[in-house]
Amino acid sequence: MKPRLSHQAITSALQRDLGPISAWTSVSQGEESQVFGIRLANEDFILRINRLAESFHKDAFCYRHFASASLPIPQILSIGEIEGHAYCVSRRVMGKTLQDLTPAELPAIVGRVDEVMHAIADAPLDDTVGFGRFDASGSGGHASWRDFLAAVANPQHHDWPGQESTVDRHWIDRHLRLLAELIPLCPESRCLVHGDFGSNNVLTDGLAITGVIDWSEALFGDPLYDVANIFFWRPWLACMEVQARFFEKHRADLSTNVQTLRCYQLRIGLQQVFECASTGDMADLRWAMARCEEIAPT
Repeated sequence: MKPRLSHQAITSALQRDLGPISAWTSVSQGEESQVFGIRLANEDFILRINRLAESFHKDAFCYRHFASASLPIPQILSIGEIEGHAYCVSRRVMGKTLQDLTPAELPAIVGRVDEVMHAIADAPLDDTVGFGRFDASGSGGHASWRDFLAAVANPQHHDWPGQESTVDRHWIDRHLRLLAELIPLCPESRCLVHGDFGSNNVLTDGLAITGVIDWSEALFGDPLYDVANIFFWRPWLACMEVQARFFEKHRADLSTNVQTLRCYQLRIGLQQVFECASTGDMADLRWAMARCEEIAPT
């Protein structure tokens, strides 16, 4: 649940830890965080407040290990505590998110998006281990990439029987079975994967990508997983559709990886179905189930 801390509580904690705030503006809110623009010592920063600090520490890890001229990740300046909640102050990246661009603005920047995706895939993975989603120390939670792909069917982490009041058991079984058939076709690649790339986590000034933010879902695995995320969400957001069309035209490797992309989209979709069923978000659940049917009809 998103924190709802008062302006006074936030200001007091920041002045205690960082000094006087000379400006304060509202920023588009995250799904789990309060977000503000602040000014400290004549510099602009972003303040995020969340229930837990884990994702903030992971952002800091990604900045320290992966940021470069070709992969702009905002520097984390401070992580602290406000009334039992975590806060994070990072350097402000100027620009719009891809999601906020107009359809007329998108074509000019998709080539730069592709370049940043290659920079993510090429990032050095020194001092990291494992596959799948990793923690703030760079340790992935799975022994192999295919183990991560199969984890959506693991009853220790996904209580599918508990969702049968909203998702038909036969639908679940059919799609988990199809995923299991596709997983052996996927490579055991180990590269950096953003995990939630392509919409509101990529910023641009219209000429270049100025920042890639929010690394909470980042993984070690196959870079095509980020491409699959764009393909999965293409009917939902105009920015995803424009990117997907660009990749279909310019990424020759996609034609030889049709089943891999299908597997990854189904994995993303099943995770979305599970989360929506767990939270009772019925509108998004119906959309995600229909999207899974489009990707992998059974």
